[in-house]
Amino acid sequence: MTEHIATVAHDPGAPVAHDTGAPVPHDPGAPVRKLCTDCGLSRTNDPKRCGQACQFIQPDYPGLEQRVHGRTRQQASATQTAEADELFFGPYQNILSARLDPPSTGAQWTGITTRLAEELLAQGRVDAVIAMAADPHDRWRPRPVLVTQAADMAQCRGMRMGYAPLLSLVEPALAQGYKRLAVIGIPCQIYALRAIQPQLEREQGLQELFVIGTPCSDNTTTENFHQFLGLISDRPQDISYVEFRADYKVEVRTDQGHKRLIPFLNLPLSTLPPDFFPLTCRTCVDYTNVLSDITVGYMGGHGQQWLLVRNARGQSVLDGIGHQLVTAPPISLGKREGPVRGFMANTERAAGGLPLRRMPAWLKPLVNWLMPKVGPRGLEFARARVEMKAIEAILHLRREAPARIKNMLPQHVWDLAARYGLHPEPPQRAEKGDAPTAKL
Repeated sequence: MTEHIATVAHDPGAPVAHDTGAPVPHDPGAPVRKLCTDCGLSRTNDPKRCGQACQFIQPDYPGLEQRVHGRTRQQASATQTAEADELFFGPYQNILSARLDPPSTGAQWTGITTRLAEELLAQGRVDAVIAMAADPHDRWRPRPVLVTQAADMAQCRGMRMGYAPLLSLVEPALAQGYKRLAVIGIPCQIYALRAIQPQLEREQGLQELFVIGTPCSDNTTTENFHQFLGLISDRPQDISYVEFRADYKVEVRTDQGHKRLIPFLNLPLSTLPPDFFPLTCRTCVDYTNVLSDITVGYMGGHGQQWLLVRNARGQSVLDGIGHQLVTAPPISLGKREGPVRGFMANTERAAGGLPLRRMPAWLKPLVNWLMPKVGPRGLEFARARVEMKAIEAILHLRREAPARIKNMLPQHVWDLAARYGLHPEPPQRAEKGDAPTAKL
């Protein structure tokens, strides 16, 4: 599932609201595209920019990493040293395990993501924050909001599930005079935002942009998520909290204060439709949101939140709440290769649907007990998940959209998958001249 605080979900027929309550005009005729997560770019005044700015058309991660961070992700060699995990996680300066002390009420974990944005507003470093809040009629359905007061960031705490046009608020914010912005988003949203950033600076007066990214694995519609809740509870309407944890369990809480932990192997995935997760999410090549200034998740945190400080701007954002953080070096335990190879085999057998997890019922309790103790944990868990996403992207594109492989899969995906015997066939490797050349 997703791994972020304010995911993406939006009813295409509903208005998007600022924190002031004023509605944002909705375009019911917004283009509908294949391999689209409705990041909001197609709902702007220039939807044709999707051709150069969409992660799912012809991404240029090396080019954008160079522009945003001043360098691309590095791999150690005889002539250069590099952070050991940049192939997996993208460029970074520091990796931390962290928690907010005291935690924010109503947060998914301890509230670091929204607290970072609150402090940017409180310090006057930004004029507004674009993020997600809950739909007033469905707590699991997010809606994009433009927040101008630090106290109003509280509405953005918690997890949502679905799709929403976050970027549709960027140009209206600039038009209202908010020229210094912070944006909280998931990878497909942030890729498009970074792609159009020079145009926003050149033509619409964007002066400052702070990007707080959250990792994202698999997204689905809010309606599909309600279906999933109905499979794990006979009273899904009471569920107030769902979290896919790094200890191989799903934590579920209810309005009545009950808490339940469900091992991953016990999830009813076999009853979900094969297209429960769309092809976009099954072929995403940026789990860790590499174009953000700072990424906040849980995947490598082992019970705490996981921070990847990617550049000096991200460090400056983190420094704003440093006195409220308890940090520690991340752990790295276990071995990932076996679970990753098992995932690859299951994905191949699934014939394009959800990975199959067939196991005798008597064996599941033993495996559920063993995995948190001997399976990959901390950074090794994060590496495993990133490799799984790379493998998943290759296998699903080969099955469902082979013509897109050459342009959709950047080199780092093949580098990750090579360990498991997956290599590009000659027509599938993008030539240097294939990189996007249009300037936005």
